[in-house]
Amino acid sequence: MRDLQLPGRSVAMGRHGAVATSHSLASITALDILKRGGNATDAAIAACAVQCVVEPGSTGIGGDNFVLYAPAGTDTRNGGKVYGLNGSGRAPGGLTADLLLRQGIKDIPLTSPHAVTIPGAVDAWSKLNKRFGKLPLGELLQPAIRFAEEGFPITERVATDWGRNEAKLSADPNTARMWLAGGKAPKLGSVFRQPEHAKVFREIAAKGRDGFYTGWVAEDIVSYLNGIGGTHSLEDFATQEAFWVDPIATRYRDVEILEIPPNGVGIITLLMLNILGGFDLSKYDPTGVERFHIEAEATRLAFQARDLYVADPAFGDVPVQKLLSAEFADELRGRIDLKKAMVNPGPVGGQAYRDTVYLTVVDEEGNACSFINSLFWPYGSALCSPKTGVLLQNRGCGFKVQPGHLNCVEPHKRPLHTIIPAMALKDGKPWLSFGVMGGGFQPVGQSHVLTNMVDFGMNVQEAIDCARAFHVGGKFEAERGIREDVLKGLAALGHEIKLAEMPHGGGQAILIDGANGVLQAGSDPRKDGCALAY
Repeated sequence: MRDLQLPGRSVAMGRHGAVATSHSLASITALDILKRGGNATDAAIAACAVQCVVEPGSTGIGGDNFVLYAPAGTDTRNGGKVYGLNGSGRAPGGLTADLLLRQGIKDIPLTSPHAVTIPGAVDAWSKLNKRFGKLPLGELLQPAIRFAEEGFPITERVATDWGRNEAKLSADPNTARMWLAGGKAPKLGSVFRQPEHAKVFREIAAKGRDGFYTGWVAEDIVSYLNGIGGTHSLEDFATQEAFWVDPIATRYRDVEILEIPPNGVGIITLLMLNILGGFDLSKYDPTGVERFHIEAEATRLAFQARDLYVADPAFGDVPVQKLLSAEFADELRGRIDLKKAMVNPGPVGGQAYRDTVYLTVVDEEGNACSFINSLFWPYGSALCSPKTGVLLQNRGCGFKVQPGHLNCVEPHKRPLHTIIPAMALKDGKPWLSFGVMGGGFQPVGQSHVLTNMVDFGMNVQEAIDCARAFHVGGKFEAERGIREDVLKGLAALGHEIKLAEMPHGGGQAILIDGANGVLQAGSDPRKDGCALAY
Protein backbone atom coordinates (compact mmCIF):
# COMPACT_ATOMS: atom_id res chain seq x y z
CA MET A 1 0.00 0.00 0.00
CA ARG A 2 1.05 3.61 -0.50
CA ASP A 3 3.23 5.55 1.91
CA LEU A 4 1.41 8.11 4.03
CA GLN A 5 2.88 11.51 4.74
CA LEU A 6 1.69 14.79 6.21
CA PRO A 7 -0.01 17.00 5.34
CA GLY A 8 -3.42 16.08 3.98
CA ARG A 9 -5.68 18.93 2.91
CA SER A 10 -8.68 17.43 1.17
CA VAL A 11 -11.64 17.97 3.48
CA ALA A 12 -15.21 17.47 2.22
CA MET A 13 -17.36 20.38 3.34
CA GLY A 14 -21.10 20.93 3.17
CA ARG A 15 -24.09 22.35 5.01
CA HIS A 16 -26.78 19.75 4.39
CA GLY A 17 -25.15 16.40 5.07
CA ALA A 18 -21.83 14.59 5.19
CA VAL A 19 -20.71 10.96 5.06
CA ALA A 20 -17.36 9.24 5.44
CA THR A 21 -16.84 5.52 4.86
CA SER A 22 -14.01 3.15 3.95
CA HIS A 23 -15.44 2.31 0.49
CA SER A 24 -16.50 4.76 -2.20
CA LEU A 25 -19.63 2.77 -3.13
CA ALA A 26 -20.79 2.96 0.48
CA SER A 27 -20.17 6.72 0.63
CA ILE A 28 -22.16 7.26 -2.56
CA THR A 29 -24.97 5.07 -1.20
CA ALA A 30 -25.12 7.01 2.07
CA LEU A 31 -25.23 10.38 0.31
CA ASP A 32 -27.99 9.12 -1.99
CA ILE A 33 -30.06 8.01 1.02
CA LEU A 34 -29.69 11.47 2.58
CA LYS A 35 -30.75 13.18 -0.62
CA ARG A 36 -33.82 10.90 -0.82
CA GLY A 37 -35.02 12.03 2.59
CA GLY A 38 -33.38 9.46 4.83
CA ASN A 39 -31.61 10.50 8.00
CA ALA A 40 -28.18 9.70 9.44
CA THR A 41 -29.16 6.26 10.75
CA ASP A 42 -30.80 5.31 7.45
CA ALA A 43 -27.70 6.34 5.52
CA ALA A 44 -25.38 4.50 7.93
CA ILE A 45 -27.33 1.24 7.71
CA ALA A 46 -27.57 1.38 3.91
CA ALA A 47 -23.86 2.18 3.58
CA CYS A 48 -22.83 -0.60 5.93
CA ALA A 49 -25.01 -3.13 4.14
CA VAL A 50 -23.20 -2.21 0.92
CA GLN A 51 -19.86 -2.62 2.67
CA CYS A 52 -20.89 -6.10 3.80
CA VAL A 53 -21.06 -6.95 0.09
CA VAL A 54 -18.17 -4.95 -1.38
CA GLU A 55 -15.72 -5.19 1.57
CA PRO A 56 -16.32 -8.80 2.66
CA GLY A 57 -12.93 -9.14 4.30
CA SER A 58 -13.70 -6.33 6.71
CA THR A 59 -17.35 -6.68 7.61
CA GLY A 60 -20.52 -8.67 7.10
CA ILE A 61 -23.95 -9.56 8.38
CA GLY A 62 -22.27 -12.50 10.11
CA GLY A 63 -20.58 -10.01 12.45
CA ASP A 64 -21.33 -7.42 15.13
CA ASN A 65 -22.23 -3.74 15.31
CA PHE A 66 -21.89 -0.85 17.80
CA VAL A 67 -23.38 2.64 17.42
CA LEU A 68 -23.31 6.05 19.09
CA TYR A 69 -26.18 8.29 18.01
CA ALA A 70 -26.79 11.94 18.86
CA PRO A 71 -30.23 13.23 17.83
CA ALA A 72 -30.41 16.69 16.30
CA GLY A 73 -30.19 19.41 18.90
CA THR A 74 -28.43 17.25 21.50
CA ASP A 75 -27.01 19.35 24.34
CA THR A 76 -26.02 17.31 27.38
CA ARG A 77 -25.93 20.48 29.53
CA ASN A 78 -29.70 20.75 29.10
CA GLY A 79 -30.66 17.11 29.54
CA GLY A 80 -29.83 16.00 26.01
CA LYS A 81 -28.56 12.47 25.51
CA VAL A 82 -26.26 10.53 23.21
CA TYR A 83 -27.52 6.95 22.75
CA GLY A 84 -25.29 3.89 22.68
CA LEU A 85 -26.19 0.57 21.06
CA ASN A 86 -24.28 -2.63 21.83
CA GLY A 87 -24.85 -5.16 19.07
CA SER A 88 -22.24 -7.72 20.08
CA GLY A 89 -23.08 -11.40 19.87
CA ARG A 90 -22.99 -13.94 22.67
CA ALA A 91 -21.21 -17.26 22.94
CA PRO A 92 -23.45 -20.22 22.14
CA GLY A 93 -25.33 -21.68 25.09
CA GLY A 94 -23.43 -24.94 24.83
CA LEU A 95 -19.90 -23.51 24.88
CA THR A 96 -17.92 -23.77 28.12
CA ALA A 97 -14.26 -23.54 29.09
CA ASP A 98 -14.47 -27.09 30.42
CA LEU A 99 -15.65 -28.37 27.04
CA LEU A 100 -12.76 -26.64 25.27
CA LEU A 101 -10.15 -27.80 27.77
CA ARG A 102 -11.38 -31.39 27.46
CA GLN A 103 -10.78 -31.03 23.71
CA GLY A 104 -7.25 -29.78 24.41
CA ILE A 105 -8.11 -26.20 23.37
CA LYS A 106 -6.35 -23.55 25.49
CA ASP A 107 -6.81 -20.73 22.98
CA ILE A 108 -9.79 -20.65 20.62
CA PRO A 109 -8.45 -21.07 17.04
CA LEU A 110 -9.26 -18.35 14.52
CA THR A 111 -11.08 -20.66 12.10
CA SER A 112 -12.77 -22.92 14.64
CA PRO A 113 -16.57 -23.10 14.93
CA HIS A 114 -16.00 -22.31 18.62
CA ALA A 115 -14.77 -18.87 17.54
CA VAL A 116 -18.17 -18.07 15.99
CA THR A 117 -20.29 -15.99 18.37
CA ILE A 118 -23.90 -15.32 17.39
CA PRO A 119 -23.93 -12.47 14.81
CA GLY A 120 -25.30 -9.27 16.34
CA ALA A 121 -25.27 -6.82 13.43
CA VAL A 122 -28.67 -7.47 11.85
CA ASP A 123 -30.55 -7.19 15.13
CA ALA A 124 -28.65 -3.98 15.93
CA TRP A 125 -29.54 -2.49 12.54
CA SER A 126 -33.18 -3.39 13.13
CA LYS A 127 -33.27 -1.77 16.58
CA LEU A 128 -31.53 1.38 15.33
CA ASN A 129 -33.86 1.63 12.36
CA LYS A 130 -37.03 1.15 14.41
CA ARG A 131 -36.05 3.73 17.03
CA PHE A 132 -34.46 6.47 14.94
CA GLY A 133 -34.84 5.71 11.23
CA LYS A 134 -37.19 7.34 8.73
CA LEU A 135 -37.08 4.81 5.87
CA PRO A 136 -38.00 1.10 6.15
CA LEU A 137 -35.14 -1.35 6.61
CA GLY A 138 -36.10 -3.25 3.47
CA GLU A 139 -35.61 -0.13 1.36
CA LEU A 140 -32.20 0.53 2.91
CA LEU A 141 -30.96 -2.92 1.90
CA GLN A 142 -31.78 -2.55 -1.80
CA PRO A 143 -28.37 -1.10 -2.86
CA ALA A 144 -26.57 -4.01 -1.16
CA ILE A 145 -28.88 -6.49 -2.88
CA ARG A 146 -28.19 -4.86 -6.24
CA PHE A 147 -24.40 -5.00 -5.81
CA ALA A 148 -24.54 -8.63 -4.68
CA GLU A 149 -26.72 -9.70 -7.62
CA GLU A 150 -25.34 -7.51 -10.41
CA GLY A 151 -21.74 -7.40 -9.23
CA PHE A 152 -19.31 -4.72 -8.11
CA PRO A 153 -15.81 -3.70 -9.17
CA ILE A 154 -12.93 -4.78 -6.92
CA THR A 155 -11.04 -1.80 -5.50
CA GLU A 156 -7.37 -1.58 -4.51
CA ARG A 157 -7.39 -2.30 -0.78
CA VAL A 158 -10.16 -4.90 -1.13
CA ALA A 159 -8.12 -6.71 -3.80
CA THR A 160 -5.03 -6.62 -1.60
CA ASP A 161 -6.85 -8.05 1.42
CA TRP A 162 -8.64 -10.70 -0.66
CA GLY A 163 -5.36 -11.88 -2.18
CA ARG A 164 -3.64 -12.02 1.20
CA ASN A 165 -6.38 -14.34 2.49
CA GLU A 166 -6.75 -16.67 -0.48
CA ALA A 167 -5.43 -19.71 1.40
CA LYS A 168 -7.69 -19.01 4.38
CA LEU A 169 -10.75 -18.79 2.11
CA SER A 170 -9.78 -22.02 0.34
CA ALA A 171 -9.92 -24.16 3.49
CA ASP A 172 -13.71 -24.44 3.72
CA PRO A 173 -15.48 -25.83 0.60
CA ASN A 174 -18.52 -23.56 0.97
CA THR A 175 -16.36 -20.46 1.40
CA ALA A 176 -14.09 -21.39 -1.49
CA ARG A 177 -17.07 -21.91 -3.80
CA MET A 178 -18.78 -18.64 -2.91
CA TRP A 179 -15.89 -16.26 -2.25
CA LEU A 180 -13.17 -17.33 -4.68
CA ALA A 181 -13.66 -17.03 -8.43
CA GLY A 182 -12.30 -20.24 -9.92
CA GLY A 183 -10.31 -20.86 -6.76
CA LYS A 184 -8.59 -17.47 -6.88
CA ALA A 185 -9.18 -14.13 -5.21
CA PRO A 186 -10.69 -11.59 -7.62
CA LYS A 187 -8.25 -9.07 -9.04
CA LEU A 188 -8.27 -5.29 -8.98
CA GLY A 189 -10.85 -3.97 -11.45
CA SER A 190 -12.66 -7.28 -11.92
CA VAL A 191 -16.39 -7.63 -11.20
CA PHE A 192 -17.54 -10.00 -8.45
CA ARG A 193 -21.07 -11.31 -7.82
CA GLN A 194 -22.48 -13.11 -4.78
CA PRO A 195 -26.05 -14.33 -5.51
CA GLU A 196 -26.39 -16.41 -2.31
CA HIS A 197 -25.56 -13.33 -0.26
CA ALA A 198 -28.26 -11.40 -2.12
CA LYS A 199 -30.89 -14.03 -1.17
CA VAL A 200 -30.13 -13.53 2.52
CA PHE A 201 -30.39 -9.75 2.19
CA ARG A 202 -33.72 -10.19 0.41
CA GLU A 203 -34.96 -12.37 3.28
CA ILE A 204 -34.01 -9.68 5.80
CA ALA A 205 -35.58 -6.98 3.63
CA ALA A 206 -38.85 -8.92 3.55
CA LYS A 207 -39.01 -10.19 7.15
CA GLY A 208 -36.78 -7.88 9.17
CA ARG A 209 -34.40 -9.30 11.76
CA ASP A 210 -36.39 -12.55 11.88
CA GLY A 211 -35.38 -13.18 8.29
CA PHE A 212 -31.86 -13.73 9.59
CA TYR A 213 -32.34 -15.17 13.08
CA THR A 214 -35.15 -17.64 12.30
CA GLY A 215 -36.20 -19.62 9.25
CA TRP A 216 -33.99 -21.11 6.58
CA VAL A 217 -31.05 -18.71 7.07
CA ALA A 218 -30.57 -19.53 10.76
CA GLU A 219 -31.31 -23.20 10.12
CA ASP A 220 -28.62 -23.42 7.44
CA ILE A 221 -26.00 -21.66 9.58
CA VAL A 222 -26.72 -23.69 12.73
CA SER A 223 -26.83 -26.99 10.86
CA TYR A 224 -23.51 -26.22 9.21
CA LEU A 225 -21.80 -25.16 12.46
CA ASN A 226 -23.10 -28.23 14.30
CA GLY A 227 -21.74 -30.40 11.51
CA ILE A 228 -18.20 -29.13 12.08
CA GLY A 229 -18.31 -29.33 15.87
CA GLY A 230 -20.03 -26.12 16.96
CA THR A 231 -22.47 -26.03 19.89
CA HIS A 232 -24.77 -23.38 18.39
CA SER A 233 -28.56 -23.73 18.52
CA LEU A 234 -31.56 -22.17 16.82
CA GLU A 235 -32.51 -20.74 20.22
CA ASP A 236 -29.13 -18.95 20.39
CA PHE A 237 -29.98 -17.21 17.12
CA ALA A 238 -33.64 -16.50 17.89
CA THR A 239 -32.79 -14.87 21.24
CA GLN A 240 -29.84 -12.75 20.08
CA GLU A 241 -30.59 -9.13 20.99
CA ALA A 242 -28.75 -5.82 20.82
CA PHE A 243 -29.32 -3.46 23.74
CA TRP A 244 -29.17 0.25 24.46
CA VAL A 245 -26.48 1.56 26.80
CA ASP A 246 -25.44 4.88 28.31
CA PRO A 247 -22.07 5.98 26.96
CA ILE A 248 -19.09 6.38 29.27
CA ALA A 249 -16.95 9.51 29.01
CA THR A 250 -13.82 11.40 29.94
CA ARG A 251 -12.59 14.93 29.31
CA TYR A 252 -9.48 15.68 27.25
CA ARG A 253 -8.55 19.38 27.31
CA ASP A 254 -11.81 21.15 26.39
CA VAL A 255 -13.42 18.09 24.74
CA GLU A 256 -15.63 15.36 26.23
CA ILE A 257 -15.14 11.97 24.56
CA LEU A 258 -17.90 9.33 24.58
CA GLU A 259 -17.51 5.57 24.15
CA ILE A 260 -19.62 2.41 24.50
CA PRO A 261 -19.01 0.80 27.93
CA PRO A 262 -17.54 -2.72 28.33
CA ASN A 263 -17.61 -5.41 27.01
CA GLY A 264 -16.08 -3.07 24.41
CA VAL A 265 -12.62 -1.53 24.78
CA GLY A 266 -13.76 2.08 24.31
CA ILE A 267 -12.88 2.48 27.98
CA ILE A 268 -9.23 1.89 27.02
CA THR A 269 -9.36 4.88 24.66
CA LEU A 270 -10.57 6.95 27.59
CA LEU A 271 -7.82 5.57 29.82
CA MET A 272 -5.19 6.37 27.20
CA LEU A 273 -6.48 9.93 26.88
CA ASN A 274 -6.44 10.31 30.67
CA ILE A 275 -2.79 9.25 30.66
CA LEU A 276 -1.87 11.47 27.71
CA GLY A 277 -3.72 14.42 29.24
CA GLY A 278 -0.94 14.82 31.79
CA PHE A 279 1.62 15.64 29.07
CA ASP A 280 1.87 18.84 27.04
CA LEU A 281 1.94 17.09 23.68
CA SER A 282 1.63 20.35 21.76
CA LYS A 283 5.27 21.22 22.40
CA TYR A 284 6.46 18.15 20.50
CA ASP A 285 6.74 17.30 16.80
CA PRO A 286 3.48 15.41 15.98
CA THR A 287 5.50 12.75 14.14
CA GLY A 288 8.60 13.01 16.32
CA VAL A 289 10.33 10.79 18.85
CA GLU A 290 8.81 12.28 22.00
CA ARG A 291 5.20 12.11 20.82
CA PHE A 292 5.49 8.51 19.61
CA HIS A 293 7.36 7.42 22.74
CA ILE A 294 4.72 8.83 25.08
CA GLU A 295 1.91 7.33 23.00
CA ALA A 296 3.63 3.93 22.89
CA GLU A 297 4.17 3.83 26.65
CA ALA A 298 0.57 4.87 27.31
CA THR A 299 -0.52 2.09 24.93
CA ARG A 300 1.47 -0.55 26.77
CA LEU A 301 0.07 0.45 30.15
CA ALA A 302 -3.53 0.84 28.98
CA PHE A 303 -3.50 -2.52 27.19
CA GLN A 304 -2.18 -4.22 30.31
CA ALA A 305 -5.30 -2.88 32.06
CA ARG A 306 -7.45 -4.02 29.13
CA ASP A 307 -6.31 -7.62 29.47
CA LEU A 308 -6.88 -7.65 33.21
CA TYR A 309 -10.21 -5.88 33.49
CA VAL A 310 -12.32 -5.64 30.30
CA ALA A 311 -15.04 -8.26 29.89
CA ASP A 312 -18.82 -8.69 29.87
CA PRO A 313 -20.04 -6.89 33.04
CA ALA A 314 -23.07 -9.19 33.21
CA PHE A 315 -20.68 -12.00 34.21
CA GLY A 316 -18.30 -10.22 36.58
CA ASP A 317 -17.22 -6.97 38.15
CA VAL A 318 -15.61 -4.74 35.53
CA PRO A 319 -14.07 -1.81 37.49
CA VAL A 320 -15.29 0.98 35.21
CA GLN A 321 -14.90 3.76 37.78
CA LYS A 322 -11.35 2.69 38.58
CA LEU A 323 -10.36 2.60 34.92
CA LEU A 324 -11.80 6.08 34.36
CA SER A 325 -10.43 7.63 37.53
CA ALA A 326 -7.80 10.38 37.57
CA GLU A 327 -5.96 8.47 40.29
CA PHE A 328 -5.50 5.38 38.10
CA ALA A 329 -4.31 7.49 35.15
CA ASP A 330 -1.88 9.32 37.45
CA GLU A 331 -0.53 6.00 38.73
CA LEU A 332 0.10 4.68 35.22
CA ARG A 333 1.50 7.97 33.92
CA GLY A 334 3.99 7.98 36.77
CA ARG A 335 5.56 4.85 35.30
CA ILE A 336 6.43 6.60 32.03
CA ASP A 337 10.05 7.76 31.73
CA LEU A 338 10.59 10.31 28.94
CA LYS A 339 14.22 9.17 28.64
CA LYS A 340 13.73 5.43 28.15
CA ALA A 341 11.15 2.77 27.32
CA MET A 342 9.76 0.50 30.02
CA VAL A 343 11.54 -2.84 30.10
CA ASN A 344 8.43 -4.88 30.92
CA PRO A 345 5.12 -3.16 31.70
CA GLY A 346 3.31 -6.47 31.97
CA PRO A 347 1.44 -8.77 29.59
CA VAL A 348 -0.47 -7.35 26.66
CA GLY A 349 -2.59 -9.35 24.32
CA GLY A 350 -3.63 -9.43 20.70
CA GLN A 351 -2.02 -9.04 17.34
CA ALA A 352 -2.12 -5.94 15.21
CA TYR A 353 -3.95 -7.03 12.09
CA ARG A 354 -7.74 -7.12 12.27
CA ASP A 355 -10.49 -5.93 9.96
CA THR A 356 -13.55 -3.78 10.53
CA VAL A 357 -15.45 -0.97 8.81
CA TYR A 358 -16.15 2.31 10.54
CA LEU A 359 -18.40 4.98 9.03
CA THR A 360 -20.03 8.18 10.15
CA VAL A 361 -22.95 10.26 8.87
CA VAL A 362 -24.36 13.64 9.87
CA ASP A 363 -27.59 14.73 8.20
CA GLU A 364 -29.20 18.07 7.42
CA GLU A 365 -31.20 18.12 10.64
CA GLY A 366 -28.05 17.62 12.68
CA ASN A 367 -28.47 13.95 13.65
CA ALA A 368 -25.02 12.37 14.06
CA CYS A 369 -24.32 8.65 13.76
CA SER A 370 -21.00 6.99 14.67
CA PHE A 371 -21.25 3.41 13.39
CA ILE A 372 -18.95 0.38 13.31
CA ASN A 373 -19.42 -3.16 11.98
CA SER A 374 -16.98 -6.05 11.99
CA LEU A 375 -16.15 -9.71 11.38
CA PHE A 376 -13.05 -9.33 13.63
CA TRP A 377 -10.17 -10.98 11.69
CA PRO A 378 -10.03 -10.71 7.87
CA TYR A 379 -13.04 -12.65 6.56
CA GLY A 380 -13.85 -13.59 10.15
CA SER A 381 -13.60 -17.32 10.72
CA ALA A 382 -13.76 -17.89 6.92
CA LEU A 383 -16.60 -20.30 7.69
CA CYS A 384 -19.70 -20.08 5.51
CA SER A 385 -22.85 -22.22 5.47
CA PRO A 386 -23.78 -23.86 2.14
CA LYS A 387 -26.88 -21.81 1.24
CA THR A 388 -26.19 -18.35 2.63
CA GLY A 389 -22.86 -16.88 1.53
CA VAL A 390 -22.66 -15.33 5.03
CA LEU A 391 -19.12 -15.24 6.38
CA LEU A 392 -19.24 -15.79 10.13
CA GLN A 393 -17.23 -13.74 12.59
CA ASN A 394 -14.55 -15.20 14.87
CA ARG A 395 -15.20 -12.80 17.73
CA GLY A 396 -15.04 -15.71 20.18
CA CYS A 397 -11.25 -15.52 19.87
CA GLY A 398 -11.58 -12.53 22.19
CA PHE A 399 -12.37 -14.91 25.07
CA LYS A 400 -9.84 -16.49 27.39
CA VAL A 401 -10.01 -20.25 28.02
CA GLN A 402 -8.87 -19.74 31.58
CA PRO A 403 -11.34 -20.56 34.37
CA GLY A 404 -11.47 -17.74 36.90
CA HIS A 405 -10.40 -15.06 34.42
CA LEU A 406 -12.90 -12.21 34.11
CA ASN A 407 -13.02 -12.75 30.33
CA CYS A 408 -13.18 -16.56 30.38
CA VAL A 409 -15.64 -18.07 27.91
CA GLU A 410 -19.07 -18.97 29.31
CA PRO A 411 -22.47 -19.78 27.78
CA HIS A 412 -24.27 -16.66 26.48
CA LYS A 413 -21.36 -14.38 27.47
CA ARG A 414 -20.11 -11.55 25.27
CA PRO A 415 -16.34 -11.50 24.65
CA LEU A 416 -13.96 -8.59 25.06
CA HIS A 417 -14.79 -6.55 21.97
CA THR A 418 -12.46 -4.34 19.95
CA ILE A 419 -14.92 -2.34 17.80
CA ILE A 420 -15.56 1.10 19.25
CA PRO A 421 -17.41 4.06 17.70
CA ALA A 422 -16.52 7.41 19.25
CA MET A 423 -18.03 10.86 19.55
CA ALA A 424 -16.58 14.06 21.03
CA LEU A 425 -18.60 16.95 22.47
CA LYS A 426 -17.75 20.60 23.02
CA ASP A 427 -19.91 22.58 25.42
CA GLY A 428 -22.31 19.62 25.59
CA LYS A 429 -22.92 19.49 21.82
CA PRO A 430 -21.62 16.98 19.26
CA TRP A 431 -18.37 18.30 17.75
CA LEU A 432 -16.69 15.25 16.21
CA SER A 433 -18.16 11.91 15.13
CA PHE A 434 -15.19 9.63 14.48
CA GLY A 435 -13.61 6.22 14.66
CA VAL A 436 -10.49 4.34 13.66
CA MET A 437 -10.94 0.70 12.66
CA GLY A 438 -8.23 -1.91 13.05
CA GLY A 439 -8.96 -4.48 15.78
CA GLY A 440 -6.90 -4.00 18.91
CA PHE A 441 -5.34 -0.85 17.45
CA GLN A 442 -8.56 1.16 17.76
CA PRO A 443 -7.95 2.86 21.14
CA VAL A 444 -4.51 3.93 19.88
CA GLY A 445 -5.91 5.15 16.57
CA GLN A 446 -8.71 7.12 18.20
CA SER A 447 -6.31 8.72 20.68
CA HIS A 448 -3.90 9.55 17.87
CA VAL A 449 -6.54 11.20 15.69
CA LEU A 450 -8.11 13.16 18.54
CA THR A 451 -4.79 14.47 19.89
CA ASN A 452 -3.76 15.37 16.33
CA MET A 453 -6.75 17.72 16.23
CA VAL A 454 -6.82 18.98 19.80
CA ASP A 455 -3.09 19.31 20.52
CA PHE A 456 -1.63 19.85 17.06
CA GLY A 457 -4.42 21.79 15.37
CA MET A 458 -4.81 19.44 12.40
CA ASN A 459 -7.97 19.41 10.31
CA VAL A 460 -9.92 16.15 10.10
CA GLN A 461 -8.10 14.90 7.00
CA GLU A 462 -4.63 15.77 8.30
CA ALA A 463 -5.44 14.06 11.60
CA ILE A 464 -6.47 10.88 9.78
CA ASP A 465 -3.56 10.92 7.30
CA CYS A 466 -0.91 11.41 9.98
CA ALA A 467 1.53 8.49 10.25
CA ARG A 468 0.69 5.92 12.93
CA ALA A 469 2.39 3.29 15.05
CA PHE A 470 1.22 0.54 17.37
CA HIS A 471 3.29 -0.89 20.22
CA VAL A 472 2.05 -4.47 20.19
CA GLY A 473 3.58 -7.84 20.94
CA GLY A 474 6.62 -6.14 22.45
CA LYS A 475 7.49 -4.22 19.28
CA PHE A 476 6.93 -0.69 18.01
CA GLU A 477 5.24 -1.38 14.67
CA ALA A 478 5.76 1.75 12.57
CA GLU A 479 4.03 2.76 9.36
CA ARG A 480 6.31 3.72 6.51
CA GLY A 481 5.40 7.38 6.85
CA ILE A 482 7.50 7.71 10.03
CA ARG A 483 10.93 9.19 9.32
CA GLU A 484 14.07 7.10 9.66
CA ASP A 485 15.63 9.51 12.18
CA VAL A 486 12.53 9.16 14.36
CA LEU A 487 12.77 5.37 14.31
CA LYS A 488 16.45 5.58 15.28
CA GLY A 489 15.58 7.93 18.12
CA LEU A 490 12.91 5.53 19.40
CA ALA A 491 15.31 2.61 19.16
CA ALA A 492 17.80 4.61 21.25
CA LEU A 493 15.13 4.90 23.95
CA GLY A 494 14.81 1.10 24.03
CA HIS A 495 11.94 0.41 21.65
CA GLU A 496 12.29 -2.61 19.39
CA ILE A 497 11.32 -1.30 15.95
CA LYS A 498 9.39 -3.25 13.35
CA LEU A 499 8.04 -1.86 10.09
CA ALA A 500 4.33 -2.58 9.81
CA GLU A 501 3.45 -4.91 6.96
CA MET A 502 0.17 -3.09 6.34
CA PRO A 503 -1.16 0.36 7.37
CA HIS A 504 -2.67 0.56 10.84
CA GLY A 505 -6.44 0.61 10.55
CA GLY A 506 -8.42 3.24 8.73
CA GLY A 507 -10.40 6.17 10.03
CA GLN A 508 -13.30 8.45 9.23
CA ALA A 509 -14.45 11.64 10.92
CA ILE A 510 -16.99 14.43 10.58
CA LEU A 511 -16.45 17.70 12.42
CA ILE A 512 -19.64 19.60 13.20
CA ASP A 513 -18.95 23.34 13.06
CA GLY A 514 -22.03 24.63 14.82
CA ALA A 515 -20.98 28.28 14.70
CA ASN A 516 -20.87 28.35 10.90
CA GLY A 517 -23.38 25.58 10.18
CA VAL A 518 -20.74 23.64 8.22
CA LEU A 519 -19.79 19.96 8.23
CA GLN A 520 -16.17 18.97 7.59
CA ALA A 521 -15.51 15.32 6.72
CA GLY A 522 -12.36 13.26 6.17
CA SER A 523 -11.70 9.65 5.14
CA ASP A 524 -8.59 7.50 5.35
CA PRO A 525 -6.38 6.92 2.28
CA ARG A 526 -5.38 3.60 3.86
CA LYS A 527 -8.72 2.25 2.62
CA ASP A 528 -10.84 2.58 -0.54
CA GLY A 529 -13.32 5.11 0.80
CA CYS A 530 -13.98 8.81 0.63
CA ALA A 531 -15.71 11.64 2.42
CA LEU A 532 -18.62 13.36 0.68
CA ALA A 533 -20.70 16.39 1.66
CA TYR A 534 -23.28 18.64 0.04
